Amino acid sequence: MPLGTLDRTPPSFFKQGPSLLSQFVFFTCLSLFLMFADTRFEIAKTLRASIATVLAPVNRVLSMPGSLVGHAAVYFEAQSALKESEQALKQKLLIQSQRASQVEVLGSENAHLRKLLKLQSNLATPAQAAQVMYTLNDPYARKVVIDKGSAANIALGSPVIDADGVIGQVVRVYPLYSEVALLIDNEQATPVLNLRTGIRSVMYGHPGANTDSLELRFVSGTADVQVGDELTTSGMDGVYPAGLAVAKIDNVERRTDSAFAKISCQAKANLGNVKHVMVLQPMTGIVPNIMHDKGNTADAKKGAKK
Repeated sequence: MPLGTLDRTPPSFFKQGPSLLSQFVFFTCLSLFLMFADTRFEIAKTLRASIATVLAPVNRVLSMPGSLVGHAAVYFEAQSALKESEQALKQKLLIQSQRASQVEVLGSENAHLRKLLKLQSNLATPAQAAQVMYTLNDPYARKVVIDKGSAANIALGSPVIDADGVIGQVVRVYPLYSEVALLIDNEQATPVLNLRTGIRSVMYGHPGANTDSLELRFVSGTADVQVGDELTTSGMDGVYPAGLAVAKIDNVERRTDSAFAKISCQAKANLGNVKHVMVLQPMTGIVPNIMHDKGNTADAKKGAKK
């Protein structure tokens, strides 16, 4: 066995120095003394300050991951709160815009209804208000449906007007609703009177694929007709009362190849967006009553003379 591999340390019972208990007691007393001295005299204050200064960059570097995680959590929470707030504001704005549009619509309808009520008070013909339910999808006709029918004493042929002028005429009557043919319907012919010249003529509906219009037909090419002339009902048909606004002439074309002028008109009423209307009693249902009343009055006078 080589000599270099021999363990030359003495056995444990030959070791010199204090025992473990003595070391424990010594260091314990030393620790207590240092803590008392530091508390009383702050002997380690400078040392602690130096160590804190040296370890400050290390502490900052070690605290950076936690700080970044905290900032990221706050950032994402703020983003989520902002998104929720944005959605709430968008919904609120949508509700406010809907309310604003409803207020505008209601204001327009109220103004229109006030005009209708004023018109009704000025009419001598019995009338009742009605509301347009929908427009019939017929490419060859222009008709709307109102919410009054025979149950409300709506008669066939009743004139229908709004605050601006004539709308059309009732062409079909059902118990709870009625169909109204607009002035621009191809089957409508309305006797009219030119307020400027006093000339009577007949206006016809002319529905088209792109635009709807009204035409004055069979008017001589030499007749005194000008753009801007106002047309009202003449009352000659026994349906429409005389004096209701109908249309305004917007184009006059005098052709050399025809004896008649081509005259187009624009309806006074808004036929494409009508909502509330007045249904008048037909003149054919009023005239006999008037004549009957006159006959009764005459008979009463004769009886009184006798």
